[in-house]
Amino acid sequence: MNDQNKGFQKEEAPKTVQGAQSSTSAWKRLLAKKWVFPATYVAAAAIILTLMWVYQDAGTKTVSQEDLGIKVSSEDVGTDNPIAPKDGAVAVNAQAETMQWPVKDRSLVEVGVPFYDTNATNEVKQAAMIQYGDQLTPHTAIDLKAKDGAAFDVLAALSGKVTAVENNPVVGNLVEITHSNGLISVYQSLADVKVTKGAEVKKGDVIAKAGRNDFEKEDGVHLHFEVRQVSDNAAVNPETLLNAKQ
Repeated sequence: MNDQNKGFQKEEAPKTVQGAQSSTSAWKRLLAKKWVFPATYVAAAAIILTLMWVYQDAGTKTVSQEDLGIKVSSEDVGTDNPIAPKDGAVAVNAQAETMQWPVKDRSLVEVGVPFYDTNATNEVKQAAMIQYGDQLTPHTAIDLKAKDGAAFDVLAALSGKVTAVENNPVVGNLVEITHSNGLISVYQSLADVKVTKGAEVKKGDVIAKAGRNDFEKEDGVHLHFEVRQVSDNAAVNPETLLNAKQ
């Protein structure tokens, strides 16, 4: 049995060597073919190009302002700051200027003649009619009078540009200010006008003092305060726009 086993092992051993030699010969025959090296080169090149494309795509990823921790405020709008909103974009924090009463102390004045509102009661409508000569005219403004009847400073209700300064024989001295929000504020029955046409004024600047005019002469010393739209010159009730906190 031992001799048989030895014989069996001797017979099997050459097969293993022969198998290895056969495998090596197969590789040699494969590599000897002319198309192997070009095919291998093309496959390697395709893998390299794919890796380069993936790398470049990752390198060009858009980074948002939030990713960088940048917050755009209203101070950046309209500046040369490279992170400022472009193409007319408006910053979230930007706030429109609110209209204030055209006097320093609202508690010291009262509304003498109200704005004529077609939706108001007949009593309010009647109080908002102005008689000039033999004609009744709806009042397109509010008249402010000091409770003690004295003159008072008249302030710009909004920032803007002075677009008219006139001395009218009927409505008295007049100042018109055009604002960036599409409104025009008109101040009549003035005295001691302190602004000139073309001047830029800020909200709260003193532009004149309350005075008298012929159109509302029964009101004595007062301010005729009017607000109109730039688009169609339509009158707007100033009390609907005035800052309630003022």
